[in-house]
Amino acid sequence: MKKIVNLNLKDVLEDVHSSKEGISDEEAQKRLQRDGRNELAAEKPPGIAKIFVEQFKDLLVIVLLVASAISIVVGEAQSAIVILVVVTMNSILGTIQTIRAQKSLDSLKQLSTPFTRVVRSGVVKEIKSTDLVVGDVFLVEAGDVISADGRVIDAFSLQVNESSLTGEVESVEKHNEQIDDEDCPIGDQKNMVFASGLVTYGRGKVVVTSTGMNTEIGRIAQLMNATKEKRTPLQRNLDDFSKKLSFAIIGICIIVFGLTMLRGEALLDAFLFAVALAVAAIPEALASIVTIVLSISTQKMVKEHAIMKNINAVETLGCVSIICSDKTGTLTQNKMSVENIYMNKTLTHVDDIDTENKDFRLLTIAATLCNDATIHEEQRIGDPTELAFVDLAHKFGMNEMDLREKYYRIKELPFDSVRKLMTTMNNVHDKTLLYVKGAPDELLKICTKYYFQGNEIALDDTIRKEIAKQNEGFAKKGQRVLAFAYREFDKKDLTLDDEEELVFLGLASMIDPPRVESEEAVANCFTAGIKPIMITGDHRITAEAIAKRIGIFHTGDISIEGRELESMSDEELHEKIEKISVYARVAPEHKIRIVEAWQSRGHNVAMTGDGVNDAPALKQADIGIAMGITGTEVSKDAASMILTDDNFSTIVKAVVTGRNVYANIKNAIAYLLSGNFSGILTVLYCTILALPLPFLPVHLLFINLVTDSLPAIAIGMEKANKYLLYEKPRKQGSSILDKTTLKQIGYEGFLIATATIIAFYLGLETSTTMATTFAFSVLCLSRLFHGFNCRSDKPIWKIGLSSNKYSIYAFLVGYILLNSILYFTIFHGVFAVAPVSIQDILTINGLAFIPTIIIQLTKTIMNKPKK
Repeated sequence: MKKIVNLNLKDVLEDVHSSKEGISDEEAQKRLQRDGRNELAAEKPPGIAKIFVEQFKDLLVIVLLVASAISIVVGEAQSAIVILVVVTMNSILGTIQTIRAQKSLDSLKQLSTPFTRVVRSGVVKEIKSTDLVVGDVFLVEAGDVISADGRVIDAFSLQVNESSLTGEVESVEKHNEQIDDEDCPIGDQKNMVFASGLVTYGRGKVVVTSTGMNTEIGRIAQLMNATKEKRTPLQRNLDDFSKKLSFAIIGICIIVFGLTMLRGEALLDAFLFAVALAVAAIPEALASIVTIVLSISTQKMVKEHAIMKNINAVETLGCVSIICSDKTGTLTQNKMSVENIYMNKTLTHVDDIDTENKDFRLLTIAATLCNDATIHEEQRIGDPTELAFVDLAHKFGMNEMDLREKYYRIKELPFDSVRKLMTTMNNVHDKTLLYVKGAPDELLKICTKYYFQGNEIALDDTIRKEIAKQNEGFAKKGQRVLAFAYREFDKKDLTLDDEEELVFLGLASMIDPPRVESEEAVANCFTAGIKPIMITGDHRITAEAIAKRIGIFHTGDISIEGRELESMSDEELHEKIEKISVYARVAPEHKIRIVEAWQSRGHNVAMTGDGVNDAPALKQADIGIAMGITGTEVSKDAASMILTDDNFSTIVKAVVTGRNVYANIKNAIAYLLSGNFSGILTVLYCTILALPLPFLPVHLLFINLVTDSLPAIAIGMEKANKYLLYEKPRKQGSSILDKTTLKQIGYEGFLIATATIIAFYLGLETSTTMATTFAFSVLCLSRLFHGFNCRSDKPIWKIGLSSNKYSIYAFLVGYILLNSILYFTIFHGVFAVAPVSIQDILTINGLAFIPTIIIQLTKTIMNKPKK
C-alpha cells in the first residue's frame, strides 16, 4: 500500500474524504468524537497516596516496621511509636519533594500554538489546535508552528524548519508534487509537513493526514512510552546494601538472643533486647538522610538552572561516564550565523570586519534587502539563513526595516529549489537595482563581472576558479555558503530571464555556531573522565566540523551516519563504539541503540536534547537532560533533568553536585555504621563475658534519634569541593561500601567501642546503673564527636571546622540534650541513668574524645604528601 507521500493530490484528498475547501463543522465534530483530540496521550502522574506508599518499598524500612509490630504485641508501645515516627517523617519528606518537582515541571509547560486557521466549507476560521481532525484543510505562514501532520496542497515559497523532529537546522522547501520514493525518509518528504515544524518563509495550504498519537511526534511518543525507566545507581546500591545489612543484623540479633537465653534471662526480656538491638543496629535515619540530602541538592540545583524530576537522579549524574549530546540547540545555538565573507579576493572572518568599510556594507545591504526575515526584540521570524544576515546588518548598525523602507522593494522573484536563486528589485537612490542571492555555482553562471574595491571588472575564468575554490573550502568545513550579486535595471517588469549579466559581490559562509560555553564544558567533561558524543540529524561534514571546533572530535576518532549504523551488527558496533565521537543523519531508533550499546559496556549514559526526536533516547538513558527553553514538552516529559537556561555547562555543575551527593551519603553511611558497629561490639563483648547488658532499650532509641540523625544530616550538607571534577566516574555496580570504607567502619567502630567498654568498667565499680550510664553517655558523646571525623577523608584542620556550620549545630544540640539527661533528675527515671558528679562528666568527655583524637591523627598521617 502506497504512503500518503507517494499519492497524487487528488488521491490524497479522496483518501482523507476531504477537498480543497475543507470539511464541514458537522463532519469535523464527528471525526473529533471518533478519533479524539489532536494531542499526545499523557501518562497520568501518580497520586499523593501512591507516592507516599512508594516511600516504604525499602527492605530496612520493612524490617523496622516488623520490629515495630513486635514491640506493640509485647507491650513496648514506646519503642514502636519512635520507629513509626522516624519512618513516617521520611516518607512525608520524600512525598513532598516528589510533588514539588512535579509542580516545577508543570510551571515550565507552555502552549506553543493554541489556535490554527482552518478552511471549513470554504470559509477560513480559527479553531483550537487540539480540535484539528483528519481531512481538515489549514493555512500556514511564516512564524506559524505546524499543529498536525499533513500533505501540502499549495506552497508559495513555503519553507519549514523541522529541527525539533529531524535535528537539521536548515529549513526545508516544501512543494505539492507527488514523490515516488517509497522509502523516502522524513527529512526528504518535501510534500509533507509535520507537527512541531516551524514555518520560516512563505505560506501554504495543507490537508491534515494524521493527528495526535498518529503523527510522527506521536510515533516517537509511543516509542518513548515503551521504554522503561531505570533505577538509579544509588537506588541499586542502597537496595543491595539494605539486603546485606538486614541479613547481617538479623544474624547478630539471633546470636545475642541465644547468648542472653543461655545466661538465664527471661524469654521476654531476651527477646525485647534482641529487638532493641536490631532497631539500634539498623540505621533507620539513613532513608531520611538520603531523602533530605537529595532534596536539598535539588533545591540548590534549581538556583543553578537545573530542575530534577526525580530526586534520586541527582546522584546518577555523579557516575555518568558518557554524555550523548544532540548538536542542534544543545551544543550549538540553533541559529545560523555568518562566519566568513569572501570579497575583494580576500577572506575575512566576521569578527575582523571593519563595520565602516563601504564594500562590506554594500554586501550587507544586498543581503538584507534580498531577504524577508525580521527580528523584533526577542522575536525572530524567518528562515535561519536570512536571519543570519539580519544579525550581520545589526552588527553594522543597520536596521532591516529602515533599510527596506528607504530602499523599498518594487518586485521580487522568490527563491525556488530549481534555479536556487532569489531576486529582488529595489529602488536605491532613485535608481533601480536587482539584488540576487543563491547557490554560488548557479549564481556564477549568470555573472559577467565582479566587484573589486569599488570597481566592476570583467569576470574571467581565473577569478571564477578562485571563487569556486573558496566555495569548496567552505563546504569541506561543513559551512553553508550563499553568493550575492547585483546589477542596474531599467525595466518595469521582472522575469526569470532578467537574472543575467550580474556583478558578483562576494560569498558568505554560515554555520550554526557552538554555544559560547560549549568548548569549556566539553573540556571539563574530559577532565571529569566523561566522554562526550555528538548525535545529530545534520550532515556528517557539518557535525564533524562543529565537533572538532568544540573539542569532541580528536585525532583517531571516527564519525558515521545513520545508514552505516543500520548496516552494522551489534558486534561491529561494540568493537568500534569507543572511537565513534560523531553520529550524523540519525533517526530516533539509532539514538536508543547508541545509548544501549554504551550501557551494555557498563557505562552510565546521559543523553541531552531538546527535540521531539530526542525523547525516546532521553528516557532510555540513565539520565535524560532536556532543555527548558527550547525543549519540546515531549522531551521534557521524558527527561530526568531539565536545564532552565539551556546551558550545556550547567551539566558540569550538576555532575559535581551529583558526585558531592554520593560522597556525602557515603560518609553519612560510614558514620551511621561505624557508630552502630561500636554499639554492637559493646553488646557482644558484655554478652560473651556474661557482664550486665551495657544499654537499655531506651538508651538505644535515644542514640537513634539524636546521635544518628542530626550529625548524619549535617554530613550530608557538606559543600562540594573543586577536586570532585578531577575524580573519575564510579563504575556501574560498584558497592557503596568498598573495602576501604568497610575497613574505616571497622577501625573507627572498634575505637569507639573500646572507649565505651572502658567507661562501662569504670561505672561498674560503683553500680550496674552507673555502668550503663557511663557506657550510654560515652557511646552517645563519642558518636557526636565522630560526626566531625566523617565529614571528609581529610583531617578536620584541612577542611575547616566552621566550613560546615550544620555539623556544629548538630553537635551542640546532641551535647545539650545528653547533658540535660545527666544533669536534671527529672530525666533520670525516664532514661534509667544514675546521678553523676562533675568528675564523672569530665571522665565521660575525656573518654568520648579519645577516639576522635586517634582518628584525626590517622587521617593526618594518611593524607601526608608523598615524597
